[in-house]
Amino acid sequence: MRVKDKHILLGVTGGIAAYKAVELLRLLKKAGADVTVIMTDNAQKFVGKTTFEVLSENQVLSDLYFDTESSVKHIDLATRADAAIIAPATANTIAKLAHGIADDALSTTLLAVTAPVMICPSMNTDMYQNIRVQRNLDILETDGWHILDPDAGVLACKTVGAGRLPEPWFIFDRVEAMLTPKDLTGKKVLVSAGPTVEAIDPVRFISNHSSGKMGYAIARAAEKRGGQVTLVSGPVALAPPVNVERIDVETCEQMADQMLANLESADIIIKVAAVADYKPLDPKTSKIKKQDNTKDLSIAMTENPDILKRIGQNKTSDQFLVGFAAETDDLEKNALLKMEKKNLDMIAANLVGSSDSGFKADTNKVKLFFRDGSSFDIPLIEKDKVADILIDHVIEKMG
Repeated sequence: MRVKDKHILLGVTGGIAAYKAVELLRLLKKAGADVTVIMTDNAQKFVGKTTFEVLSENQVLSDLYFDTESSVKHIDLATRADAAIIAPATANTIAKLAHGIADDALSTTLLAVTAPVMICPSMNTDMYQNIRVQRNLDILETDGWHILDPDAGVLACKTVGAGRLPEPWFIFDRVEAMLTPKDLTGKKVLVSAGPTVEAIDPVRFISNHSSGKMGYAIARAAEKRGGQVTLVSGPVALAPPVNVERIDVETCEQMADQMLANLESADIIIKVAAVADYKPLDPKTSKIKKQDNTKDLSIAMTENPDILKRIGQNKTSDQFLVGFAAETDDLEKNALLKMEKKNLDMIAANLVGSSDSGFKADTNKVKLFFRDGSSFDIPLIEKDKVADILIDHVIEKMG
């Protein structure tokens, strides 16, 4: 969402990791960005210009003098750019940019860019760790450019260590963060996500259909907006959000312990997790075997801690508490009742049961209710967009 309709310059230099720039370009285009690729001569020895031109739907800039329509094409591109990325960035290109050398299309264009710039170094480990390369990166970072540290692992040269270009999805994620206003800077955000699991015996448990996608989307959005985010997560099949402290739990009691332990330092608490209200009273230590003469089986249940209620009772006037309500009927009535009983500042409510909204879906349709009696409808959109709209309203209500 942050790169939609943005003019992005993608610089590609001569490294074996140039092939990853193709996937990065695809991700940028899929998100709605207008991308112009600028290639060095050496980059074209790894990936051809045609590939980038077909995927970007723009002519690749590789020669300052190839465009007969404009003798200052690179200045036009630099002026229009909302962001620039160099991936991969070789030691040679990094050195040029650090010292203001402009002797090809990429270095000349980048020196005229005033928009945010991200440099993604990729090279042999010994080259990357060389004091001269590190000094050049420090210069660029001091000047305000964003440096994305390379991954460590086995490189193409068989060296093991730092120097590998991060995966395209990770670069894309950090580009989105670079372009996101930092309106949560200085704020600590505590989020819960996913289901909880309560054991019946060693092989069976009680849980629910929560995938964690909504809570993880909120954690990602808060981090990109500058928040210091702690995510308490039940069992989910999702990758941890970047730069977010994730605490893994299983049971309701474990989640309660972690949420309350982190409550005092939090400015904003957003409890998205679908917590089991009840648990087996006497979970068995051995598997319950099927009995031939038993057709019905009853499991005695006992109530779990009410995490949201406890937080509502313990929060201060400076803290903002958001709850979620997944309902099957009487959405507004049940949401308002829950907000009152749990002492919430805001509640996000949605009806479950539809395949395109709620549990497991990538989209959601939510209605926000606030303590002042106002409300706001979020139409059916991607959960990442729901997360940003929700945080917009949190910031507005916090003043």
